[in-house]
Amino acid sequence: MSVTEPVARRLTADDPRLAPWRAFLEAHARVSRRLDEDLRAEHDLSLAEYDALLNIAQAPGRRIRMRQLSDRVILSKSGVTRLIDRLVADGLVERSACLVDARGAEAVLTESGLARLREASRTHLRGINEHFLEPLGDTDVSVIESAMRAVAVSAGPGNSLPCAPDGTEPVDLG
Repeated sequence: MSVTEPVARRLTADDPRLAPWRAFLEAHARVSRRLDEDLRAEHDLSLAEYDALLNIAQAPGRRIRMRQLSDRVILSKSGVTRLIDRLVADGLVERSACLVDARGAEAVLTESGLARLREASRTHLRGINEHFLEPLGDTDVSVIESAMRAVAVSAGPGNSLPCAPDGTEPVDLG
């Protein structure tokens, strides 16, 4: 007697199982838009710029290779280049040759960039609380976290931030 594996039901455009996916996309778009609007209005920073500053701040030595940054902020290499160009023009980031491989370029957070990030983090965290956490109950938050972790694991390894080799602590935004 052979044991057969269950056959996955083919997904079609009218499949009701798409409802959670569509709800996720709609919620993500709306919350991201609100976070972006708040950051622009209060700090003249886009959500993408804030995200880039945060990723640089959390990297060891507050510096990160441009390629790693493009992987983490989910932009193309040219998109990250334009984003970093704006941050450099505003004095929030500097470009530097890679410390390990001079052929590569790194984005380095300036003191001004760190100060701006710290100011904007209050607005960003307030927005996450207001637009994402408050509409949910505690049970919903834990279920969403568990579900999204399962999806992330299933999708394969990502580019999570490595531990700082020099023993530095994560950046304090408070």
